[in-house]
Amino acid sequence: MRVLLLGGGGNLSSACAVELQRRGHEVMLLTRGRSPLPPGFVTLTADRRDAGGMRRELAGRYPEVVINFIGYEVPEIELDHGLFAGRVHQYIFISSATVYAKPPPRLPIREDDPLGNPHWDYARKKLACERWLMERWLGERFPVTIVRPSHTYSERWIPNPVSSAGYAFAARLERGAPVWVPDSGDQPWTLTWAGDFASGLAGLVGHEAALGEAFHITSDEALSWREIYRRIGEAVGVEPVVDPVPTEFICRVCPEMTGPLKGDKAHPAVFDNSKLRRLVPDFRCRVSFREGIRRSVAWLRAHPEAQRLDTSPVDRVMEAVLTAWRGSGGQAV
Repeated sequence: MRVLLLGGGGNLSSACAVELQRRGHEVMLLTRGRSPLPPGFVTLTADRRDAGGMRRELAGRYPEVVINFIGYEVPEIELDHGLFAGRVHQYIFISSATVYAKPPPRLPIREDDPLGNPHWDYARKKLACERWLMERWLGERFPVTIVRPSHTYSERWIPNPVSSAGYAFAARLERGAPVWVPDSGDQPWTLTWAGDFASGLAGLVGHEAALGEAFHITSDEALSWREIYRRIGEAVGVEPVVDPVPTEFICRVCPEMTGPLKGDKAHPAVFDNSKLRRLVPDFRCRVSFREGIRRSVAWLRAHPEAQRLDTSPVDRVMEAVLTAWRGSGGQAV
């Protein structure tokens, strides 16, 4: 099938492009041309908010399937609807597992569990896009499939609660600098290798039974944040120095962490993938976190230009919180 990816150079979309091409699809990547793209694909250059520019780029080669990795606002989704309604067999919207209610009322989380995250504007916008698209499905059979990844990572990412892109968190551990975990750090959290997510997504492409449905695609391996830190430490050859700090205190010191923590990483996240497996029975995650993080560390060490040490907020946020916490005597006042 001819598959168009809106956004093709990201942590997740790059892996999906490779997997879709491996399965024999004709893959096109549409970006603004500002980020490096995986080689070997048809590339289209346009601002995805410019309907005229997108039409010009797509002239004569409209896709059968569209996968939107970079939709964050309802007006953007409305633009896609105008471009692709009546033209495509499937429109896959990459949403987010942050749309589920926080804290989750039960574990593992299923697709029919309550939605609505009061803590994070990002999650509210993603949910608004989902609901708009599902209205189009119910009203006119616009062929939408909703996909909700949780915390994915790839060779370019070292997972942590602040900002996973780049090598900054691993570099901090390497030099023996302390790091905080939210609360006790014992809540279970799910990390998914981008290539494993890609295999699940590829299984939904062109699947008629996926239309009008929502799926999360995650690993079945759940680790505590303390264990995640330990395994990153193993990969870089150190024992992490970890301070537990209450989420409320972290968010008071660094308000920008309210969404990522209260709206996501301070809560347990374990997912039931049985709905996906009913349609894609061969789906399974093959890369454990221990193996995946070793790959990430090795790749980023070999590619210092991708480490993003100068732009990452990891050190700033870690230092601000730990300085304030120790200054308070370890009291959440």
